[in-house]
Amino acid sequence: MRKRDLLKMALGAVVAVALTGAAYADDVMAKVKSSGVLKVGTETEFAPFDYIDAGEHVGLNVDLFAEIGKELGVKIEWVTLPWDGVLPGLEAGKFDLVAGPATITKARMEHYWFTPPIAEATVALMKRASDKTIVKPEDIGGKAVGAGKATSQLTQLTTFCDTLPGKCTEKEYVGFNEAYADLSAGRIVAVGNSLPNIAFVAKQKPDTFAVVLPTFGVKTYFGFIGRKDADYKGLNDAIQAAMLKIKADGRMGKLQEKWFGQSFDTPDTVPVPNI
Repeated sequence: MRKRDLLKMALGAVVAVALTGAAYADDVMAKVKSSGVLKVGTETEFAPFDYIDAGEHVGLNVDLFAEIGKELGVKIEWVTLPWDGVLPGLEAGKFDLVAGPATITKARMEHYWFTPPIAEATVALMKRASDKTIVKPEDIGGKAVGAGKATSQLTQLTTFCDTLPGKCTEKEYVGFNEAYADLSAGRIVAVGNSLPNIAFVAKQKPDTFAVVLPTFGVKTYFGFIGRKDADYKGLNDAIQAAMLKIKADGRMGKLQEKWFGQSFDTPDTVPVPNI
């Protein structure tokens, strides 16, 4: 066979591989556009991001993904399950993205892709409004406290407790609503969660709960989670572009004001995690 023919075959193979790679890289986005549906996994016990109110799924995530769906030209289909099953569900391909949201950490970034931050995730404590024994975070030393299972809030709560003279008893809950119920019943003295969540719940039930300040731990951010696989790149790029547009035109700030009572100055790109 002549060298020219061999060269043509080699070039043809390179082009075929490149085209196959391009199609592969856009595979998930193509499926989403073809079906007209973006499947989003989440739990519904993380107010004000995702929760059930009078039987209806509501929260910042619901409103924000409605805007993302408009930008992508697709409908949003929600898949709800306990938080400790959300990431395995993403890896199993049960949905295209995780709303959560999740605190951006070094460990998570090793395995997952994150959207631009949507809010700060600094940790605070919530106590019973009638409890006069806890006026600052250090007062939980030697007492029973709770947080959500497999959350960075639990990790930071445990780290904080380890700095106190009296050892805390940390309880893990499948959902934060269960932790709040135990707090209300007096089975624990405080719940550790992000300040946006704590402030929202305490505002909804001021006679039951109160926020304990100052916050503790390091400054962190919330983001939505996707897969790093090459066939998700097209989808990830499209979601990131949509979110930055929503932020730039003021829609993000309005949603933050609606659900948090304040807006957050978050970076446009994922920062190097502090934890």
